[in-house]
Amino acid sequence: MKLDQQTNPVNHNVIEPVKKRWSPRAFSNKAVEESKLLSVLEAARWSASSFNEQPWRFMVATQENADEFERLLSVIKEKNQTWAKLAPVLMLVLAKKTFSNSGGENRHALHDAGQAVATLSLQAAALELYVHQMAGILPDKAKEVFSVPDDMEIVSALALGYLGNVEQLPEDLQVKEGRERSRKPLSKLVFTGQFGQAATLVEKA
Repeated sequence: MKLDQQTNPVNHNVIEPVKKRWSPRAFSNKAVEESKLLSVLEAARWSASSFNEQPWRFMVATQENADEFERLLSVIKEKNQTWAKLAPVLMLVLAKKTFSNSGGENRHALHDAGQAVATLSLQAAALELYVHQMAGILPDKAKEVFSVPDDMEIVSALALGYLGNVEQLPEDLQVKEGRERSRKPLSKLVFTGQFGQAATLVEKA
C-alpha cells in the first residue's frame, strides 16, 4: 500500500509545503532527479544564518553510487538503517563550530544548520519529495569515515525521496507510519509576559 500524500491537520492558514511536510520511513526506489536534488540543496544554501556564516555542510550519497551510499549508511545507527537503506538519497548534516573570519565560537551554528535543513525540507515538500531526519547516527564513526575536521560537528542524517509502500517496512514501523500526526497547541509554545504564560493571541485562537 502506497502511503497517502495526506496533509497535516493545521489549525491556521499556512503555505502548502508546511501542510505536506512529514517524515515517512517508507521510500520509493524511484531515483530523485538531479534537478530536484539541486533545488533542495539550493534552497538550503539560501537559508538565513548568523553573520551570513552559512555553517551547514552536507555529505550527499545516492543509490546510483553504491559505494558512497554504503559508506554514508554505515554511520547511521542500525535501527534506522532498516528503512533508510531503501531511500534513494542519504545526507549527513554538519555544522562549522567557528566563524570563518574571526575563528571565534559560533554558538548559533546548530540553530543555523537546523534552519537550512528546515528550508531544504519545505522545498522538498513543494517538489513532492519527503525528508526524514535522524538523530540516530554514529558521530565518531562519521568523523573517521569522512575525515571530518575538528571544527565541524556532526549534527544529524536525513533520508530523501518519494513516498513508497508501507509493506516494505517491518511490522512495528508500519504501525508508526500509520499514526495520526499531531502537535502541541500554540498555547503551550507561545508565551508573553513570563515563561509559561500563554500569549493572549494564541489563547483566543
